[in-house]
Parts: sequence; structure tokens; C-alpha cells
Amino acid sequence: MAKQFDQITDDHRQFIQAQHIFFCGTAADAGRVNISPKGMDSLRIMEPNRIIWRNWTGSGNETAAHLALHNRMTLMWCGFEKRPMIMRAYGTARTLHPRDAEFATLNGAFPATDGARQIYDMTVEMMQTSCGYAVPFFDHQGPRDVLKDWTEDKGPDGIATYWKERNQTTIDGLPTHILDTDDA
Repeated sequence: MAKQFDQITDDHRQFIQAQHIFFCGTAADAGRVNISPKGMDSLRIMEPNRIIWRNWTGSGNETAAHLALHNRMTLMWCGFEKRPMIMRAYGTARTLHPRDAEFATLNGAFPATDGARQIYDMTVEMMQTSCGYAVPFFDHQGPRDVLKDWTEDKGPDGIATYWKERNQTTIDGLPTHILDTDDA
């Protein structure tokens, strides 16, 4: 049976911190709904109603474009290893790019990297838990270093070129605002 909460409890925090993966869902009015798996050391619970997560440079940039249109976001965790639970955080989020004043401060909550593309600052309006009885067991074998290594190989100039060539629009052609400037 699903249960709703108006904030992140200590039990929720412990469950979230024990997970190795989470999923982010966003959507525009039309086009594809985006559900992205996220891992690495990329999420922090800042307050009972606030989560930040750092988005690394990657092949898609759907979340930023969707949030520019509708700032709603859902994060989801599943208990794959022991505890049978599904947990969702529903709320609104804002996108912070490296050019934004608050980005450096929030990015400082994570290990240093040149690959940070955005920080998503989410206000949690509701937490929901439900049973995860049908979620299969999976054993975590460790983190994947491919994206970290790719980022280090590209360096800051290569990352900037990648943003220009591959991250300016979504698969539905929506602008991601990755290269906007304050005077644009």
C-alpha cells in the first residue's frame, strides 16, 4: 500500500543513501517522456524538502529542456538488494548551469570534475513509498568509471565542444539552454 509524506524522513534518507541508482522523470507538453537512470556520487539531500543532483555531460540533455518548460520532476529509487521498496520524490526543480551564480557553491557538495553540466535543485512536495515486492534482486558490483574517464579525456575544451555539437537540443528539438548567456 502506498504511503505519502510531506517531507523526506530519516528513514527515507537512509534508504536513498543506500541505493546505487536512481531514476529521473520529466516531460514537456508533447513529445517523449524522459526517464533517465542516474548513478555515481551525484545526489545530496540538503533539507527535508530539498534534493540537489549533479548531472554529468552525456549524450542526451532532455531534463534541462523539459524543466525550462515545466519545472516538475519525479525521482525514483528501487530497493534492488535487500529492502523491497519503491520510493518517489515528486516536486519542482530548477536548472543551474556553470554560468549561474549558485552553481559553484552547490557543485562544491560533490567531488571535483570538469564533466558537471547542470545542478538540479529540487523542492520536494511529496514523498511516496510503495512495496517493491516485484522488483528483482540485483547485486551491485561497483561503479562504472566510463563517464568519468571520458570526461577526463575530453577536458574542459572538449566538453565545451561536445555541448555545442551534441547538447543544445533534445531528441524532440527542444532547446536545452546549455550555451545561453545572460545577455541572450
